[in-house]
Amino acid sequence: MTMTIPASVTGSAQTGFTSPTYTLTVDQSPSVSSKQGAVTALGGTQTGARISAASDPFTITVGRPAVLKVLPPFNSSLGVLQRVPKNVYKVITRKGMIPAANQVSQIGLIRTEISIPAGADAYDAANVRAALSLHIGYLLQLSAGVGDTATSGLL
Repeated sequence: MTMTIPASVTGSAQTGFTSPTYTLTVDQSPSVSSKQGAVTALGGTQTGARISAASDPFTITVGRPAVLKVLPPFNSSLGVLQRVPKNVYKVITRKGMIPAANQVSQIGLIRTEISIPAGADAYDAANVRAALSLHIGYLLQLSAGVGDTATSGLL
C-alpha cells in the first residue's frame, strides 16, 4: 500500500482522549508530488479539539520527491560511490493552536522526514522497512508519552 489519504484515521492513545478518530476529506495539496487531507469530523472523546477551518487548519500531507534520485555512475578508480543522493519522503501535520485567551489560532507543525539513500530501496529494502517499522512503532507505542512531553516539557 502506498502513502494515501484515507477516509478516516483511528488516532493513537493520548492522555484525556478516549478512542479518538478523524474523518478526512481530500484537500488540495501544496505540490503535485504530495497528497493532503483535511480533518472534517472528530470521533470519540476529544474535548476542546477542533476540525479544520480556513483560519484554523487541521491537515495531514504526505509527499515524495518531485524527481526521484538514482545512484550516480560508479567511480571505478576509487572503488566507492562518492556521493549517494537521498530521496526524502515527508509526512506533515498542520494544526491550528490558540496560544492564549482572545488570540488567533497559530499553526503548529509535526514533521516526519524519511531520507532514504538512493539504491537502498532496491538493494537493502529489508533494512529500509526495519528502520520505518521501529520509527513508526515507537511513535504509536509512545504516542501518549510524546503528547505528555509536548504539553509538559518533561522527558
